[in-house]
Amino acid sequence: MGWHQFFGLLCFLFFLHSHLPFTSPLCPPDQRDALLNFKNSSLHDKIVSDHFDPPCTLYSRVPCLVKMGVSWNKSVDCCSWDEVTCDNVTGNVIGLYLAYHSIHGTLYSNNSLHLPKLQVLEMSRCSLTKLPYFLNSLESLTYLDLSYNEISGEIPSSICQLSSLLELKLSHNNLSGTVPPCFGNITNLDYLSLSSNKLQGPLPIPSPSTRYFYAIINGFTGEIPSSICQLSSLLELKLSHNNLSGTVPPCFGNITNLDYLGLSSNKLQGPLPIPSPSTHYFHAISNGFTGEIPSSICQLSSLLELKLSHNNLSGTVPPCFGNITNLDYLGLSSNKLQGALPIPSPFTHFFYARNNGFTGEIPSSICQLSSLLSLDLSNNSLLGNIPPCFGNITNLVDLHLSNNKLQGPLPRSLVRWQNLSLLVLSHNEFNDIFPHWLKAPQLRHLDLQSNKFHVFSNTSLQVIDLSNNKFGGPIPLPSPITMYYSIANNVITGRIPSLICNATNLEMIDLSNNSLIGSLPWCLTNFSTVLSVLNLGMNHLEGTIPQTISLMPRLTTLDLSRNQFEGTLPWSLVNCTNLEILDLSINQMKDTFPAWLGKLPELKVLILRSNNLKGPLNIPKGDLIFTKLRILDLSNNNFCGLLPANLIMNLEGMKNTEDGRYEPLYMTQHFYSSSYENTVTVMMKGKETKLVKILTIFTTIDLSHNFFQGDIPEVFGHLRYLIGLNLSHNHLTSSIPLTLGNLTNLGWLDLSSNMLSGGIPRALGDLTYLGYLNLSKNQLTGQIPQDKQLSTFSNDSFSGNPGLCGTPLSKACLGNAQPPPPSSSSTLDRKGHESWFKQKVVWIGYASGIVIGISIAYIVIESGWPKWLARRVRMLERSAVQWMEKPKRRAIKFHGQ
Repeated sequence: MGWHQFFGLLCFLFFLHSHLPFTSPLCPPDQRDALLNFKNSSLHDKIVSDHFDPPCTLYSRVPCLVKMGVSWNKSVDCCSWDEVTCDNVTGNVIGLYLAYHSIHGTLYSNNSLHLPKLQVLEMSRCSLTKLPYFLNSLESLTYLDLSYNEISGEIPSSICQLSSLLELKLSHNNLSGTVPPCFGNITNLDYLSLSSNKLQGPLPIPSPSTRYFYAIINGFTGEIPSSICQLSSLLELKLSHNNLSGTVPPCFGNITNLDYLGLSSNKLQGPLPIPSPSTHYFHAISNGFTGEIPSSICQLSSLLELKLSHNNLSGTVPPCFGNITNLDYLGLSSNKLQGALPIPSPFTHFFYARNNGFTGEIPSSICQLSSLLSLDLSNNSLLGNIPPCFGNITNLVDLHLSNNKLQGPLPRSLVRWQNLSLLVLSHNEFNDIFPHWLKAPQLRHLDLQSNKFHVFSNTSLQVIDLSNNKFGGPIPLPSPITMYYSIANNVITGRIPSLICNATNLEMIDLSNNSLIGSLPWCLTNFSTVLSVLNLGMNHLEGTIPQTISLMPRLTTLDLSRNQFEGTLPWSLVNCTNLEILDLSINQMKDTFPAWLGKLPELKVLILRSNNLKGPLNIPKGDLIFTKLRILDLSNNNFCGLLPANLIMNLEGMKNTEDGRYEPLYMTQHFYSSSYENTVTVMMKGKETKLVKILTIFTTIDLSHNFFQGDIPEVFGHLRYLIGLNLSHNHLTSSIPLTLGNLTNLGWLDLSSNMLSGGIPRALGDLTYLGYLNLSKNQLTGQIPQDKQLSTFSNDSFSGNPGLCGTPLSKACLGNAQPPPPSSSSTLDRKGHESWFKQKVVWIGYASGIVIGISIAYIVIESGWPKWLARRVRMLERSAVQWMEKPKRRAIKFHGQ
């Protein structure tokens, strides 16, 4: 054949190709019918749109669901349908992409999907509540995504029959129970995600081929099995936010390709594990790791992020951190680290070392961290001046140096900071004028409290805290954009100008403990609809409280204490439905008891101490008011009549703990990038005490120095979480109710200077936390009970009762002295050696209770009081030990007979 014949043949073939219709293999009819049946039998009760709208997929868990199968039609090849892909050769359906589609609820057994060649099934964010029943029939499946649904129940072991799976995504559901151990049998599994469920039991171990294993935010328990180190292909392992415990297998260093190791928020202990040198991300926050940070960690030359905060690591930090040249994030906060401050690599952007014991000066080598964006060295023992070169860190955005011993003026090199947004220098010893020269245009948060700054200049900041300094003169005005403003505890003088009301974005304003005079500008009580805290206490303000205060709907804290306000309480306060703390103490208010305040649904603290309030505490029967109250102080007024039993019965906040929580929670408001700790002053154990933080579990009632009369209501015994009770200096009569023995959390009790009669109930001896008792100046009679807690108190607790006798009083009891009333608890068997042993155990408990109960005060009382409390603890310890020795000596005598 010549070349021209060959060329003619090619042209003929090209002609045929161009004129004959091209047809791809059609979708098999049985697979088309299976898809249509699946569509028709699925639920669509959350359909929003016929079209996919990408913007609404970015935020909610199940956003804007769209209708499934809009283009599905029997007359059209299913390979051309939306959401469906087919094999180009065979036409078999191999992919089904249904993410964000309205397959809401449960796919029941009659909802089959017989697609034997299906390889990809994407059904995330479909609002499913159960695992599809047809999964077992999809034997060719390699990719299964059911994440971000609401699937509940256990993971069936039958899922392991999908032996071809490469990726399995079950995260962000409500799956529970233990994970089938057969996951290790899915030999080709490359990606397994079980995160954000309610799974429990031991940690499952996937197959050795797995490279990505995510199991964060579950309830897995027990130790991390060493078999996990057999996953030699692992690149990312995320196990954070579980209940894993014990030590970490040291073999993690053998997983040579590991790039990400996440162990944060577990209960892991022992020495810090060191992963392989290839690791880029090592997160171990919030565990119980102990010991020193080994210098071998510096061999992880590829590290980008090292997060070790909130552990019990101790000792000095290896100086070689500076050799990890690519380190971008170093977190060492909240440990027990000591010694000189470590300096990481010059390329570090984030360095956090707060809440440790670092000492010495801030080394000037820190100025070499020219890339630093955020630095937190607060709550250490750093001293000296800030290095003059600090201004060289020109990219700095956030700087925290609070609670150290830094001093001197601020270096003027800080003027180079053009990106600074947040500067916290509080609780140091800086002595300088206000840094008006700091021209950082992005600065929004400035906290200089508790230093020696002076000479204020107006500035435009969102958060400004200048409290506890030496600023004087008239009030510096906040700018219109200011949200948080505190100049408390300075020497500010003059009147409150009405121009302050131009700061309409204020959420917190604290002008307390200054020398302000005059009346309140009327606009100050209605200028901001977002104001949450208004504290003007400890000034020389006068006049009446404006009724316009009701125009602040978000107000949670109102403190006007220690001023010279007069008149009646404004009824408009009843409209401040978010009010939690109201302190009007030490003023000249003239009114009756404001029972209408009980309608405030969130009120927790009510302090009206030292005013001219009068009359009985009339509370309408049947009204559920003051149900959340935890601190009630009406002392030093002119109230009279009977103690209101129906008011006491309403105090549910003193009967139950809050939300069942056990960790210390404080009455705190959070604003923007700051928070406000509420402060009140109460009479505690006979002395005025300032609580710089108010624990939500702190409960006290003070009705002292009034003219109440009659009995002490027995319903006081229902307030089982009451910590302090003061009814002293009234005209109360009758006996001490036995029900007070039910107040097992009581820390102090003052019933002095009344006309109480009868004996002292032995039930008071059952109050193991009772650290202060004053029953003096009454008409009590009989013998002072000599057992349990009552034996720890001195003569002063009982003096002024001519009819009392026995230790600790010098007056001995005669044979006809009346025995004390019985205890509300069961009496002890006092016979023989068994009795002595039981009493000894109980006495040890009482002594421990004294110490523990009083020591709790350390976390809520301002400095100055711990010394007094320490002396009190030591005295009570000695008393408890002496008392425990007495039965021991008696027992020795008994056995010698």
